[in-house]
Amino acid sequence: MCGITGWVSWQDDLTKQDKTLEAMNQTMACRGPDADGIWVRNHVALCHRRLSIIDLDGGKQPMASQAGDVVLTYSGEIYNFQELRTELSALGRNFRTRSDTEVVLHAYLQWGDAFVDRLNGMYAFAIWDQRQERLLLVRDRLGIKPLYYYPLDGGVVFGSEPKAILANPKVSAGIDLTGLSELLIFPGPRTTGEGIYRGMRELRPGHVFELTREGGIERRYWQLTSFLHTDTEQETIRTVRDYLEDITTRQLISDVPLCSLLSGGVDSSAMTALAAKNLRASTGQTLDSFAVDFVDSDKITSSSTPEDTWWSSLDAPFAREVANHVKCNHTPIVLSNDLLIEHEDIGLKTRDLPGWGDFDTSLYLLFKGVRERSTVALSGESADEVFGGYYYFQDPQALHHDGFPWLREGMAFADLLHDSHIAKIKPQEYAHQRYLETMAEVPRLEGETGTDARLREVFYMALTHWLPALLHRKDRASMAVGLEVRVPFCDHRLVEYVWNVPWHIKQMGGMEKGLLRHAVADALPESVAWRKKSGYPAARDDKYLKHVRAQLAALLERPTEPVFDLFDRAKVAGILDGTRPVPYIGTAPSPAHSMSYIVSFNKWIKNYGVDIHF
Repeated sequence: MCGITGWVSWQDDLTKQDKTLEAMNQTMACRGPDADGIWVRNHVALCHRRLSIIDLDGGKQPMASQAGDVVLTYSGEIYNFQELRTELSALGRNFRTRSDTEVVLHAYLQWGDAFVDRLNGMYAFAIWDQRQERLLLVRDRLGIKPLYYYPLDGGVVFGSEPKAILANPKVSAGIDLTGLSELLIFPGPRTTGEGIYRGMRELRPGHVFELTREGGIERRYWQLTSFLHTDTEQETIRTVRDYLEDITTRQLISDVPLCSLLSGGVDSSAMTALAAKNLRASTGQTLDSFAVDFVDSDKITSSSTPEDTWWSSLDAPFAREVANHVKCNHTPIVLSNDLLIEHEDIGLKTRDLPGWGDFDTSLYLLFKGVRERSTVALSGESADEVFGGYYYFQDPQALHHDGFPWLREGMAFADLLHDSHIAKIKPQEYAHQRYLETMAEVPRLEGETGTDARLREVFYMALTHWLPALLHRKDRASMAVGLEVRVPFCDHRLVEYVWNVPWHIKQMGGMEKGLLRHAVADALPESVAWRKKSGYPAARDDKYLKHVRAQLAALLERPTEPVFDLFDRAKVAGILDGTRPVPYIGTAPSPAHSMSYIVSFNKWIKNYGVDIHF
């Protein structure tokens, strides 16, 4: 995994922009600590920071074709690169390295723009084709790897993260009505494509952006398609298992230490079990696994907090049981409240936007601990979106809500704005318009009606809103420490197959993710295979919540903080005194997350010099 950035300008001589290019590339140093490179010509510059995973000695980037007229800066992993390399070699392509980077380059040279259809993996990259004076930006189908771009008059600036783009003096940290609406109405899953900063775009998953002297255009190269599922239950179970076996085998390829993230839920446990088996069979090695935990978490009983519907049981005992069952080396990364408080701003620093409080911090600290022993980790992320693990797939009220099901309880932080700002933003109308846009994209199945048709819509919302939000969080937290996290459940072949599986098979046995459970039950302890879903763990004792409450109280006491140009001070105070409900981010029903979001929002405005204009 790596970090990329670059600049195309038909009006500037970029060979004279050394300092700017170095500054842009330096922002990506955490994503690629092993090597760096800049390729520049008069009107184009491609920059790269490398995290070496495959072919440690080869694969230097940016990588140019033998003729020197096509150049690639690439971040990601192509899991079928060996098959593609064999096919390309048979077509006469000569390779100088063992890297998947060179496979991507030759695939473009051989097949042109259609090469993206052949890629299986997670990726975000830029190709400069001097023959056509054309830049091509490409992002993977599900949005595992990020890519942003900022159109300029006569060019574009792009990067893996907003900070790379903001390092260019032609770009300012401004925000308009749309960006503000996204932050305050959708603090959890935002609208894909919106870069939040004024003028900045996020390249949507499954899309490419093409820039020539005539201008730029974004277009889709992949989308889900709906058709009648004809496999029986047993055939479906077998197909899902076959996909998982193949995916896991492909994603074990690495020239550096690899591990698994094991929470003790069925998703991560399934990945760990299959990876441990396949790694032992292919190399004789024992898989390392890691999990996040908190000091004294075993003293918090299931009745200690009001959020027990989210955290149904402690993870640690189940993680240990799986580790013993599959014979892997398991290490819990145990966090204290003091450590969470010490690193509380890491979400803002990694996202370049207000974050999710200790959800971000704990994930970062988990990855920091993992990185001391491993460079690549397998994750169980995205199984909930693919197989239907969330409450709103089961709750009739949420399921049939005329809008995003996670917004039925209110407009999150938009309700805290000054009334005059609410009148401008019109939160209800904005959210409903975004909902209608999403509904217009849903790939319908002819003849499908009622609950089945609605569930298809809800699955589409989960895959296009919640999944990108969680992948975004995981990417920022992992790449901040130079850890590559792979997401096997995001293999597009599996997603395409499960997308068309009827709900009665997906929830077979009457349990969430029943299909997945049946597909992997033989590889897991029974207690884990049928364990009820429990959310990502968070700090749940009083000390952390008291700290966040104190921060918010101190913010309210300061008369000139910029956040109160937006938020009504009295409304925010109502959160502390209990006269107003705590806004719901959607990641978990914890007041600490929401309170810290307000504090982080203020720090973001100040630290990034954000110009808010709407």
